[in-house]
Amino acid sequence: MTQLAGKVVWITGASSGIGEALAVLASRRGARLVLSARRAAELERVKGLCSDPAKVAVLPLDLADFDAADAAARAAAPFGPVGVLVNNAGVSQRSLFKDTGLGVYRSIMELDFFAPVALTQAVLPGMRQRGDGHVVMMGSVVSKIGGPLRTGYSAAKHALAGFTEAARAELWRDGIRFTLACPGYVRTQVSVNALDGSGGKHGVMDPSTGHGLEPGNCAERIWRAVEKDREELLIAGREGVYVQLKRFAPSLFSYALKRATKLT
Repeated sequence: MTQLAGKVVWITGASSGIGEALAVLASRRGARLVLSARRAAELERVKGLCSDPAKVAVLPLDLADFDAADAAARAAAPFGPVGVLVNNAGVSQRSLFKDTGLGVYRSIMELDFFAPVALTQAVLPGMRQRGDGHVVMMGSVVSKIGGPLRTGYSAAKHALAGFTEAARAELWRDGIRFTLACPGYVRTQVSVNALDGSGGKHGVMDPSTGHGLEPGNCAERIWRAVEKDREELLIAGREGVYVQLKRFAPSLFSYALKRATKLT
């Protein structure tokens, strides 16, 4: 069991949405927090929402341009070694494959796959030395299925799921636990901040995202899963039907997906 009380929890993408909610709830559980995102002012705002701001450190970080070893060292400086790493930062996509530049795919993979892998690798030696550590990877429903307008995002989240499964199989003897969280629609700015085919912001709130699960509800489910050392959880409403359909009726799933203009 992973208890958060007293542990150093490092959360990326902590300035809003699910990351913000994870930070607030972890603080209520007695964790010492290191919050990272690009926007320092927003991180300070989230710090102020936490139960004990004195146990919260702000570490501004741009995961599109960073040194993982240096970032990990700075994350450990305020309270000690990181016990729980939450790789929450990421970017989505809203563009057709035919309209999307290769550079956009590279940007998505850098932020959604390579950055989590790099941070995990950076904190791993200390976790292995202590024989204890927990890494939370923020996947998605599209870790399980592909989705129109999300070719790059689906690819990155599939890659993250595969990495997590393989790393878990390698490292469990060292006391390292991995939880892959796969949310569906959550009421955040994910679609607004998603990349279009040229790499700019989509700038539109998708209807399904706007009516999605509250971030706090999603975050609570994630922390409960971490506390129980669950390896994976799917947090989805009706969009979760696609996951089950793919598993039990793949031909029907393919038929439905081909005729979907978009899953929003």
